[in-house]
Amino acid sequence: MLTSSLRRALVPLPLLTAGLSLLGAGVADAHVSVDAPGAVPGGYTVLTFRVPTESDTASTTKVTVQLPGFASARTEPMAGWQSVVDKDGDAKATAVTWTADPGAGVGAGQFQRFVLSVGPLPDQPAVSFPATQTYSDGTVVEWNQPPNPDGSEPEHPAPELTPAASTTGGSDHHSVAAAPATGTAVDTSQASVADDDGMARWLGGAGLVLGTLGTALGLGSVLRRRA
Repeated sequence: MLTSSLRRALVPLPLLTAGLSLLGAGVADAHVSVDAPGAVPGGYTVLTFRVPTESDTASTTKVTVQLPGFASARTEPMAGWQSVVDKDGDAKATAVTWTADPGAGVGAGQFQRFVLSVGPLPDQPAVSFPATQTYSDGTVVEWNQPPNPDGSEPEHPAPELTPAASTTGGSDHHSVAAAPATGTAVDTSQASVADDDGMARWLGGAGLVLGTLGTALGLGSVLRRRA
């Protein structure tokens, strides 16, 4: 059995674990992040940037996100915010900036979602979106650090998207090709049924003719004998 001293030492462990988990979650929530469920390389998707305000005294008034050169990039209208998409000489979207109207912004203890429709996504395992967050007091925070070599998270990590594996594999093509084959089988079966039905009708008609002919011959024979 555990001694009372050992029990007292073990009781706080679950609480300590829970506290550490909440602390880690709080740190992650304070980062600028990006999300795009169902995004696949080469496809079009909707990016949602989650921007929290870390300052206790200032609000977020401007957010700039670097883009990898999208052929298409469209912002979603937001009340109290203006957006501008920067493009290079090839008309590829290289950055997007959201600026709060006077008196607006993301206040202390709040966060805001910034939505952007883009495509096609680069054909690579992960796509980085370095961001710049500007506060009403002039403070600028650069979210542009890559993951540390040891796998730990840096102080200001760049928002990163990991697209799902493409679902346009060979199995889908086989599924599409299977549909006409199924339809052909149904048509052939229907044609076979139609042929069988026609044959049955022909045989029935022939039998009726032969029966009528036999009756006529039998009647003629009877009449000749009576004569």
